[in-house]
Amino acid sequence: MTKLIHSIMDVESCNSYVDNLYDVDSAKCLDAVIYIKNMIIGSNKAKNMIIQQGITPRLIQLLDDPIGGDDLKLEVIAVIGSLARGDENHIKSLTAAGVIPFLLNNVCASTNPQVIEFALRALQQLFQNEATKTDLLFADSRLVPQLLKLMPLSVCNQISVTSIFTNACKTSEHQAILCANGAVPALAALLNSPVGDVQLATLDAIASLCYQNQRVSALLTVSSFGGKSVTDHLVTLMARDRPVAMQLVAARCLTYLHRAGAICADDGKILYKTLPCLVRMCRKENRRTEKALGAETLAYLIEVDTELQRVASISDHLIQNLSLFLAKTRDNSSVQQLGVESIDEDAPASAKEVQNLKQAALRAFASLGANDEDIRKRIIETDQLMDHVVTGLTECGDHRVQLAAVRCLHSLSRSVQQLRTTFQDHSVWKPLMKLLQNADEDILAVASSTLCNLLLEFSPSKEPILESGAVELLCNLTRREDSALRLNGIWALMNMAFQAEQKIKIQILSSLGTDQVFRLLSDHEVGVVMKTLGLLRNLLSTKPHIDLIMAQHGRQIMQAVILILEGEHSPDVKEQALCILANIADGETAKEFIMSNEDVLRKLTNYMSHSNVKLQTAATFCIGNLAWNEDNGCLERQARLRELGVYRILQQLLCTNDATLFEKVKAALQQFS
Repeated sequence: MTKLIHSIMDVESCNSYVDNLYDVDSAKCLDAVIYIKNMIIGSNKAKNMIIQQGITPRLIQLLDDPIGGDDLKLEVIAVIGSLARGDENHIKSLTAAGVIPFLLNNVCASTNPQVIEFALRALQQLFQNEATKTDLLFADSRLVPQLLKLMPLSVCNQISVTSIFTNACKTSEHQAILCANGAVPALAALLNSPVGDVQLATLDAIASLCYQNQRVSALLTVSSFGGKSVTDHLVTLMARDRPVAMQLVAARCLTYLHRAGAICADDGKILYKTLPCLVRMCRKENRRTEKALGAETLAYLIEVDTELQRVASISDHLIQNLSLFLAKTRDNSSVQQLGVESIDEDAPASAKEVQNLKQAALRAFASLGANDEDIRKRIIETDQLMDHVVTGLTECGDHRVQLAAVRCLHSLSRSVQQLRTTFQDHSVWKPLMKLLQNADEDILAVASSTLCNLLLEFSPSKEPILESGAVELLCNLTRREDSALRLNGIWALMNMAFQAEQKIKIQILSSLGTDQVFRLLSDHEVGVVMKTLGLLRNLLSTKPHIDLIMAQHGRQIMQAVILILEGEHSPDVKEQALCILANIADGETAKEFIMSNEDVLRKLTNYMSHSNVKLQTAATFCIGNLAWNEDNGCLERQARLRELGVYRILQQLLCTNDATLFEKVKAALQQFS
């Protein structure tokens, strides 16, 4: 009975504050808003109820109501801010109702500093959610200058505005708008703030502003405040006496400046400050979040620089510390999962922490082993590493772990020894091929690059990959819009065709089709054109294979070669086309495709006299194959070549200073003797 009475009272109370919220009496309306504010603090259940009652539009209406006054506005904004601290569904409901434009309007129009502060804090909460669309902030040219103007007014404003910029800045266009409105000097000034929270929020904003932006990064490196450069401020904030969170984000800023080309890898700020700081973050005594972010940032810092990779690999037991990220731990239910031993924290690792640590470690290993065989050997010796990599490839629920795992696999696949041993022992081609069947483009790009390595001639994985339907998969990649995928597809086919059996070569040509070959040879990416020519070279090797393929596709292949020789291509590209002709000339019957083509023969003689020695060498090699005196019909071919002046040109070329060309000329002349 008591429970029933309370339920009735709750319903009556609910009806009362809802009715008062819509009352024309501003005092009753204010009381209702205050009631709501107190009711929803710390209670997602109460927030759900408020949103389900459809009160959000009324709150927005009150924001725009001049009659209620600032007291009412403050309480309404407080309610919105409290709702924004709920879960993702609460934030989506608020943004869908259009609350952001009204908050921004209050920031720009209000003269009450407290209203502005409250509105900025609510916006800060809303923009922290990834689902919130941030273009509204940049659509109105007045907003960014107004926010920058409000920053000096209070510490609260400084934290809110910099946080808004951090989360709203997602594209190079956003970075450009912030930069054009004076964000760089404004943020440089805040680095000197005596308030740690302001410095931390400012560092986050600088990181967002300069990430993968060469122009903004260059501007930041020449900016200063109080006679001290921004980069020197960053180094100061990265010192060991600073909070770990501050050290991390300062190191992240310097990492981004380096990767954007604003600071060299051998600069002391990178080599002796940033790199050691990030390596230090990977120690086992640090918190899980610090270790994960430190390792991930380190991976990005060293990703493309061999010397940084070398230094990192021998610094502070880094590889051993990263391996601890992948050690086993137990949660409260005693179920083992991949994670890190809870040496530093009593609480067991959450599933998210486990995944963050795993992806950070795998990504760091990928960067460390990108170029050095000795480092790869040390990484591969990490306990059960390949088991973790294979498991990571199959974790469909976590895109970041999958990408990190395939990156690590790609890095390790550059090792001939690992391809022959560890990769074969763990049959890594199986999960890789499965991943290639249905993966996002970023994963597909790295996975297909890895497959290129697994299809090299000395890789034991090559045969089972062929048997698992790789030809069709790779041919489909060459038809993708993404040029990186087209390149990887044709590159893998080129590796597959090298010294392959005849049936494999025929299968590749049949699946790819000559029309697609022409499209690839007309590709705007030079790499795609080069690898397509490389594929044709590998297909046209071994006399029986050459004759069979030319008998089936000779006319189209000759057209493709002529297309390259007559096009506006670099000498390197045309050299590949001439090498294809040389391979065709090595066939028994295929030779006639060249000998019967007057235009191609004249092109060969012209290239023998070309100013580029590589083209001369390739053309001369082709002539030598055409004149080969052990093949049937050699005398007739030699006579025809003499008529074209080939013998005379060869004699003139004997005076060349290039050793390779000289040997080819001598070999060709010997065929005429």
